[in-house]
Amino acid sequence: VQLQASGGGLVQAGGSLRLSCAASGIIFSVNHMGWHRQAPGKQRELVALITSDGRTTYANSVKGRFTISRDNTKNTVFLQMNRLKPEDTAVYYCRSMHHSDGTNYWGEGTQVTVSS
Repeated sequence: VQLQASGGGLVQAGGSLRLSCAASGIIFSVNHMGWHRQAPGKQRELVALITSDGRTTYANSVKGRFTISRDNTKNTVFLQMNRLKPEDTAVYYCRSMHHSDGTNYWGEGTQVTVSS
C-alpha cells in the first residue's frame, strides 16, 4: 500500500495550495480518506475527511477555507487550501480507512509552510 502526498511548499499568508494524495494497493472507492497535520510540538490532528460516499467533515479551524475532494477514477484525494494562515504551517499527511473493517494506512507527509 502506498499513499503518496504532494503539493506542499512555502506560501505567503493569504495564499493557496492544493495537496494531492495518490493511493495504490487499496480499493480506493471503499476507503474514507483524510488529511491530518502535525505542527512542531503539537499532536497530529484531523483537518478534513471525505467518506467513501462523499460526505465531508472539517476541523473548525479550516472550515470555509479548505476543501477536500476525491477522484475515484484516479485513486486520488485532494485538499484545496485557501486563505492560508501561519498557523496552518505543519506536515500534512493523508490517511485511508476502510469503510467497514477500519484498516487504515498513512502516507508520508508533505510540508506546508505559511509565512506571515
